[in-house]
Amino acid sequence: MCTTQNPEPVEPPTDIIEAYDDDFSDEGADTGGDSSLASLSSSIVQGVEENGRTYASYGKEEYGAPMDEQEMDRIDMAHAKYFILLDKKRWIAPIPDNPQKVLDLACGTGIWSIDFADANPSADVTGVDIAPIQPKWTAPNCHFEIDDIEQPWTWQLESFDYIFSRDLLLCIRDFPRLIKQCYKHLKPGGWLEFQNINGTIHCDDGTMPETSQFKEYDRLLRAAATAFGTPLEDPIHYKKWFEEAGFEGVTETIFKMPTCPWAKDPRLRLVGAFEQENLTSNLEGISTRVFQKGLGWSVEESTVFFAGVRKDIKNRKQHAYYPYVVVYGQKPLSAKE
Repeated sequence: MCTTQNPEPVEPPTDIIEAYDDDFSDEGADTGGDSSLASLSSSIVQGVEENGRTYASYGKEEYGAPMDEQEMDRIDMAHAKYFILLDKKRWIAPIPDNPQKVLDLACGTGIWSIDFADANPSADVTGVDIAPIQPKWTAPNCHFEIDDIEQPWTWQLESFDYIFSRDLLLCIRDFPRLIKQCYKHLKPGGWLEFQNINGTIHCDDGTMPETSQFKEYDRLLRAAATAFGTPLEDPIHYKKWFEEAGFEGVTETIFKMPTCPWAKDPRLRLVGAFEQENLTSNLEGISTRVFQKGLGWSVEESTVFFAGVRKDIKNRKQHAYYPYVVVYGQKPLSAKE
């Protein structure tokens, strides 16, 4: 199990997001071929029901987020949000033109895999996840597999040009091992890129009081995730773990993601509107299972607490944001297994 003890505080970008006037008005601010899925057993396809949500039943360990239609909508909305946050980019690593073999770890609905395959016709893109929620029909150069990426991989060593992953929250219990696994399966000169929220709320201007329910939620969720075996602070160690695995030119970029539409900058205000919807509509999906298994909370306790959290998330006078960590590195051309 991967644990993070006394993590060093993440160093967010030094620039300060300017807040918009509280009185502004902003509309909407509250607001192929056959895949391997056909052969899956009904129990894997259907998942398991807990507290009115459906969770994946495949994999050695439990995953914190559900796999139902509501979660699929959230994943696809996050795909649009990250595109805006990264200034109209799906990936940051300087991968060469015409990549041949690409792996998308924990691909969710498969939306990133599909977009990458469309943008790179030369690439054979494989998306893998424990939840069978990907489309059955895709472009010929994109396909999906159901597997547990924390178990030994069956793909050929040194076979991928590029391995990508995003939003590995509440599912990976040993990131150093996973990163080393990626290293072994990349060709010499191949690239690895992880994108993930560092799950510690930040505020640069002191507008988030200690009495904020959102701040208390942040503290409790991090404690629950650590007890669950999936610390939310793991992304601040990606750069170190990439380097320890042998990657070269490891680069870390941290983006500030407002949690509601409080920023003056139109792009970040739109990102904040997306994130507010993500948080307020999906607190139960993000948190209920982890609170229950990590803290011993009942569903009723969580529901009552989340009501106050939602109110604080929507408070534009609290200028909160999450650091969004992007780390990439290259396997040395001289590397030999």
